[in-house]
Amino acid sequence: MMEELLPESVVAVESHGDEPAGDASLYPEELAVLTRAVGKRRREFATVRVCARRAMEKLGVAPGPVLPGERGAPRWPAGVIGSMTHCEGYAAAALARAGDLASLGIDAEPHLALPDDVLEAVALPGESDRLDRLAAQVPAVHWDRLLFSAKESVYKAWFPLTGKWLDFSGADIAISVDPTPLDPTPAADGLSGGLSAQLLVPGPVVDGVPVQVFTGRWTVRGGLVASAITVPHAGPGSAPGPATV
Repeated sequence: MMEELLPESVVAVESHGDEPAGDASLYPEELAVLTRAVGKRRREFATVRVCARRAMEKLGVAPGPVLPGERGAPRWPAGVIGSMTHCEGYAAAALARAGDLASLGIDAEPHLALPDDVLEAVALPGESDRLDRLAAQVPAVHWDRLLFSAKESVYKAWFPLTGKWLDFSGADIAISVDPTPLDPTPAADGLSGGLSAQLLVPGPVVDGVPVQVFTGRWTVRGGLVASAITVPHAGPGSAPGPATV
């Protein structure tokens, strides 16, 4: 699921709850940060790191510990960028070589409606309006949860480039839906589309070029909603344009 949302230069490894990992899969350095963690937290921590190490192997990088750094962001081996996510019954890690992408962020969530108070904290007025329109067009998708997931992915791509916090109000996200001919009211499962996040604060500078728009993909599959954001390296004439609405 996750690999389909990412460019070919990214490797992604997933676990759907069929291989729960335990403490035996962790390095001593990783165990040291779990001294107060309860069982569920320990299992999620271990399972997503098993995914990360398998992704390292696929990328041709020697597996090693993945320790949380500032604000919990994973610390990757030199020359590697990546992102991890986990929720009930699912974990994934996505990695790429630093020369292929500037940054990336992934997130997966259960495909359920957000509590009203959470949506109020997450969505900007324009985003709420767009969610209402999407819900009228495709009511089977929990668009509020997708917006939350997309904002998580934006933050995960943002932080390694800036080292700064990005509030939910710091990016205005537009969601597009891939065409689904022959079915005007499709079921949620299998739907996918694009993401465009207009940063409302000064964006990161990538290869000397200020970046104000992050783009990515989303999908709904097997009771989950997943999103991915990738930030390419800047090149001549590659400065991003305005976000779509």
